[in-house]
Amino acid sequence: MLKGRHLIDPMDFTVEELDSIFDLADDIIANPKKYAEVCKGRLLATCFYEPSTRTRLSFEAAMLRLGGSVLGFSSAGSSSASKGESVKDTVQTIACYADICAMRHPKEGAPKVASLTSPIPVINAGDGGHQHPTQTLTDLLTIRSRRGKLSDFTIGICGDLKFGRTVHSLMKALSRYSNIKFVLISPDELKIPDYIREETLDKNNMEYKEVERLEEVISELDILYMTRVQRERFFNEADYIRLKDSYILDKEKMSLAKEDMCVLHPLPRVNEISVEIDNDPRAAYFPQAKYGMFVRMALITKLLGVEAC
Repeated sequence: MLKGRHLIDPMDFTVEELDSIFDLADDIIANPKKYAEVCKGRLLATCFYEPSTRTRLSFEAAMLRLGGSVLGFSSAGSSSASKGESVKDTVQTIACYADICAMRHPKEGAPKVASLTSPIPVINAGDGGHQHPTQTLTDLLTIRSRRGKLSDFTIGICGDLKFGRTVHSLMKALSRYSNIKFVLISPDELKIPDYIREETLDKNNMEYKEVERLEEVISELDILYMTRVQRERFFNEADYIRLKDSYILDKEKMSLAKEDMCVLHPLPRVNEISVEIDNDPRAAYFPQAKYGMFVRMALITKLLGVEAC
């Protein structure tokens, strides 16, 4: 049972529990009317201390499509955080009004701190460069829907592997599935942190290699997970400008890829995927965003312990 639980890290749920969420998401996709009022009378609070488009709107759309309601804030400046209120106090206040909370915060560990004393389920909607578990659920559902399973493939992860919380979460989650090979593609300055390499890859005996050129390895990949170089994670503007165009996926590179390779991206895109790729049947990043709404519908339903009639 997931009722009343928090989701802070993608490893908080077992593989079997994740499968139950994905199965429910598939049923929601197939039978949306069946779930149109399962959260009637319930309230989701979206506490977003930093900007977001897809994640915040996806959570809100998920709750509204389940028949529930939404309240919250979209920046720290519009909350009592601007007056110095702690996340602990904020979430305990929010719990007086709402049944479940989705929190995004620029500081790593903030949603975890909030969850320790929260009387309602807290969902980590992204904390700094640390974790983004609901994006990971989105990625896993997209891969499962495209490939039919979550095992036996080679995934290339390209771009900002140092600061990319979506990357760190996905790698941790995939470490529990069989026969997954990672190809890590980044400039030296944006390679995965040592703790991810040690705790996720080495500890689980995952097969991986690190390269700098996408062209050298794209033909090997079953999935290509593109990421943007994140301006907001850099302290030095010059470093950002130097690295921001390190990788651009275009038709020339795609011509080297397998015919059934799947291209994912957590979005927002800047220019790391050329718009000329958008009509390629291998481009799955916009359908991926829609899967994000469905998997969040399933997650909210599970954490609140509500069921369709």
